[in-house]
Amino acid sequence: MRTRRIMVPTVTIAVLLAVWQLACSAGWVPNFMLPSPVQVVAALVKDAALLASHSVTTLEEAALGLVIGVALGFAMAVLIDRFETVGLALNPLITISQTVPTVAIAPLLVLWFGYGLAPKVVLVVLTTFFPITVSLVSGFRSVDPDMIELMRTMGASRTQVFWNVKLPAAAESFFSGLRMSATYAIVGAVIAEWLGGFAGLGVYMTRVRKSFSYDRMFAVIILISALSLLLMKAVDTLQRLAMPWKKAERN
Repeated sequence: MRTRRIMVPTVTIAVLLAVWQLACSAGWVPNFMLPSPVQVVAALVKDAALLASHSVTTLEEAALGLVIGVALGFAMAVLIDRFETVGLALNPLITISQTVPTVAIAPLLVLWFGYGLAPKVVLVVLTTFFPITVSLVSGFRSVDPDMIELMRTMGASRTQVFWNVKLPAAAESFFSGLRMSATYAIVGAVIAEWLGGFAGLGVYMTRVRKSFSYDRMFAVIILISALSLLLMKAVDTLQRLAMPWKKAERN
């Protein structure tokens, strides 16, 4: 079963790459519109050092924004769960914050905070706190009320109920939200870099696009996808460490 889960996606990707290479080699698609996989790999190798340098900048922005976003999302979820009035006040604002396109708000952040680190981090925070807040609130509300009532009859305080019942019950929902936020963090940082900055994968993309180097464009797109997948894998590893009982259940 494990071998099948690995082989099926691997073969699928290999077939797609083969068809892509064939289409480019046969001239079915103009080369200036779609570079071949071989050209993309060559661009990755040629600009490896430069891409690595830009990747460090983007990862720093994404990591800092993700940490702040997770902390903000966690705090908001706790407040919404604890105080009904706070939930009624914040829910519309949280929803509205996600209806504003990041591409539209990014220029304003650059205008307010300049071209440094701040606007990138703020945009990442805006794109990452929402999944954490929503998933945690959902997790808190999914707790068995009988379990909460049992804890209260045993004399447990609200804090004890939260730490011993609600938080463990919401842990799986939290990591689901964190997995989404991790992917949004990289994308948010890149979008912010498009509109102003001195380094980062978004800055690199802007430069190669203006020079019509589409092989390099595809190379950086693949790199961004790879970084997002690595962050998701890191979240999966963190979840296994934080929730060892889930592995025992699957076994």
